[in-house]
Amino acid sequence: MTRKAAEQGTIAIVDDHEAVRLGLRAACEDAGHTVVASTATVTELLKTLRGRPAQLVVLDLSLGDGSSVTENVRSILATGSAVLVHSIADRVAAVREALAAGAAGVIPKSSPMSTVLAAIETVARGDVLNNLEWASAIEADHDFAKAALGRRERDVLHLYASGLPLKLVAVQLGIAHSTAREYLDRIRQKYVEVGRPAPTKVDLLRRAVEDGILPSIDPDDARG
Repeated sequence: MTRKAAEQGTIAIVDDHEAVRLGLRAACEDAGHTVVASTATVTELLKTLRGRPAQLVVLDLSLGDGSSVTENVRSILATGSAVLVHSIADRVAAVREALAAGAAGVIPKSSPMSTVLAAIETVARGDVLNNLEWASAIEADHDFAKAALGRRERDVLHLYASGLPLKLVAVQLGIAHSTAREYLDRIRQKYVEVGRPAPTKVDLLRRAVEDGILPSIDPDDARG
């Protein structure tokens, strides 16, 4: 492995079109990423990885084996890998399903390769990708409901989801640590009530971006 590859991410690709897999693999390797698997199905991927997760799996939503979007995303997440959806942009229902299952973002197959690579780098380093495709999927979902957070709850979520430890959130807002904890518990409960649970800090980051509490992340900006 080259020094450049070591500094980049480990990537896996799942797509039932060989040409897409080959093209993505070549682009990722040229960018310094290590591609640890490239398969036509998630079942093949899991056998190939054998318990050694990639940092990121680039996943097509419509696979020829008839597998479901939710099952595929959850199976990958269970290995410890993040999921970036790489699919045709007009499959809004499938995109919504993938995001609901825990995918970190979506990038259309029509995007330039430079944009795809920027999205890969964003998700591989643990950030949430929010772009037009994600926003469109949410806006088209009539069942999507924002949590009715109060001003102080929004302040806590903004700071905590941005990366601050809860103790520093409390200090910055001039409240007790126990009070900040109560706000955080209340925030999580409100997201459960609208069917958008957020048990982890990454989930809270997603909810904050989805609800406009934190700014969206453009993959071109994420390239730095």
